[in-house]
Amino acid sequence: FYLTPPQVNSILKANEYSFKVPEFDGKNVSSVLGFDSNQLPANAPIEDRRSAATCLQTRGMLLGVFDGHAGFACAQAVSERLFYYIAVSLLPHETLLEIENAVESGRALLPILQWHKHPNDYFSKEASKLYFNSLRTYWQELIDLNSGETTDVKEALINAFKRLDNDISLEAQVGDPNSFLNYLVLRVAFSGATACVAHVDGVDLHVANTGDSRAMLGVQEEDGSWSAVNLSYDHNAQNEHEVERVKREHPKSEEKSLVKQDRLLGLLMPFRAFGDVKFKWSIELQKRVVESGPDQLNDNEYTKFIPPNYHTPPYLTAEPEVIHHKLRPQDKFLVLATDGLWETMHRQDVARIVGEYLTGVHHQQPIAVGGYKVTLGQMHGLLTERRARISSVFEDQNAATHLIRHAVGNNEFGTVDHERLSKMLSLPEELARMYRDDITIIVVQFNSHVIGACQNED
Repeated sequence: FYLTPPQVNSILKANEYSFKVPEFDGKNVSSVLGFDSNQLPANAPIEDRRSAATCLQTRGMLLGVFDGHAGFACAQAVSERLFYYIAVSLLPHETLLEIENAVESGRALLPILQWHKHPNDYFSKEASKLYFNSLRTYWQELIDLNSGETTDVKEALINAFKRLDNDISLEAQVGDPNSFLNYLVLRVAFSGATACVAHVDGVDLHVANTGDSRAMLGVQEEDGSWSAVNLSYDHNAQNEHEVERVKREHPKSEEKSLVKQDRLLGLLMPFRAFGDVKFKWSIELQKRVVESGPDQLNDNEYTKFIPPNYHTPPYLTAEPEVIHHKLRPQDKFLVLATDGLWETMHRQDVARIVGEYLTGVHHQQPIAVGGYKVTLGQMHGLLTERRARISSVFEDQNAATHLIRHAVGNNEFGTVDHERLSKMLSLPEELARMYRDDITIIVVQFNSHVIGACQNED
């Protein structure tokens, strides 16, 4: 059945969120103007998560998208916890000591992050104490390790990713006397999640990626057109370097069984992920944890089976690949998105659609009909539609929503077809997943004036 345009809009806008970075004395001191984010579920419940926060004790902003598999539990935990691990990794020694002393003496803690959350972005209150204790152990170790050197951002990102994954694994092995929490930590560890996180501080942009979500920079060329620059690489079978890396880490005798049907051990699409202890723990450990775990875990088929050809774990790592980019005035925006977007759209189209949306300027491409026989009537229709599209100057107030509208509703001519959009959004839950994946997008807009000024100082 057909949805009316207002019904389509209410579905598309249900999870949208926007944040504008505040100005001080009429000056904007941040290289980030603000960001728009949105999510469109295909799974019920959605398995993607998103996070955004300003680091309060260091400069900089953190933004990330997390794509869960085998459930949402791991993506949920990573979306709540990873930024704290990154922030703590970046803190100077004195600040870590201040925080530890405050906890020791029961004083109020320095806030580390200011979260920018949509009301639908769930936070698990039940686990907060457990999560806090793991984080505290981490910063105590950082205090003991104090080398006196300032932390390199790349190193901080890698350490934070690896440490959180390690803690997820440990918490599941130790278990919890509270049966609800015990089941929660096991669900987190046995499900998995990819993560693509950006840290923006002045002109320094770092992207840490684990898995197959992507980061892409939108660049405005001198002639006003838009181009896309990749700031992450997918960790999957399409990436030859990644396949080679996996093969290097295991004996020659396993070469044929490591990657089958483009999946790790024939099962997992991403070659790097948080959680997924089925691909990390020894068989003995998996059996011991499942047998001593709660009954719900025993009933879960996923936790019981052992992957085929499982000889030399771990087969999976959460270690991110980090790319550093110095921002330039022509770098106008960053798109972070789960693979649900990239499966439907080419990065070049993403750059153009977001660029035109943000500037309100359409570069009229000649209408491409790609080998189709088009009658004059159809051509007239396409041109009329194009004119209507410009006059309605973007019904969306949010760049991520605008992009989702195109990802789901684009026809073969590259224009949004309302009929197609309506059909795709009215699919029942169990069918939607066959046509598309969950889509989560964050579009970060940069402040060219601040970036230009920073460059001149350098």
